[in-house]
Amino acid sequence: MNTTIVEVTNQELLDACFAIRTAIFVEEQGVSAVDEFDAYDTLDAEARHILLYVDGVPAASSRLRIVEQVAKLERICVMLDYRKHGLGRVLIDKLEQMAVADGLEKAKLHAQVQASGFYERLGYAPASEVFMEDGIPHLLMTKKLK
Repeated sequence: MNTTIVEVTNQELLDACFAIRTAIFVEEQGVSAVDEFDAYDTLDAEARHILLYVDGVPAASSRLRIVEQVAKLERICVMLDYRKHGLGRVLIDKLEQMAVADGLEKAKLHAQVQASGFYERLGYAPASEVFMEDGIPHLLMTKKLK
């Protein structure tokens, strides 16, 4: 499995991210498209999007925002056929590298409760009680970066 990660720099790449998010969050998990897509989903927004390819096929995506000097990892998703191959870890590693390069020392994310163990294995710790976001139970999780 040959993987490549690119930072999104044009509408075609951004549309590939949107297709992945639509398949996972909207179609698979039932999140409304109105709730899934927001003001940070443009090329000139403050969010930086990344797209992961497996053998040339778009397979996963995510985005990074800086919120109050903390890296906020968002919209982390891997297509169903590509799960259980460590691609989520690859996405998180890339986002954390981007954050460190930006001089940030802490990262946070809203983890779906069913995925919180995955994030704990990557060094994230729960920092809130369970809360509902788009009809799905979540936890705020944080990590000190290098």
